[in-house]
Amino acid sequence: MVDIIKVSSHSRSTAVAGAIAGVVREHKRAEVQAIGAGAVNQAIKAATIARGYLDEDGIEIVLIPYFTEVDIDGQERTAVRLVVEPR
Repeated sequence: MVDIIKVSSHSRSTAVAGAIAGVVREHKRAEVQAIGAGAVNQAIKAATIARGYLDEDGIEIVLIPYFTEVDIDGQERTAVRLVVEPR
């Protein structure tokens, strides 16, 4: 199982994009998790940038978004997860 790439509203989208591209190259699949509007925005920007990085290698990706519940300090929060896979 591949580790989940966690994104916050303060994450640098280019750094996250590099992580996404690296994981997809190595494992053929990545999962990105974001909680909150700012974090989801950064995650989408990162996935868009990663698409460009992977396109240079001839890898076209698709995103599959879904909601999941996560426990943070005893509180249940709703997160958005993006599965990133080659098309």
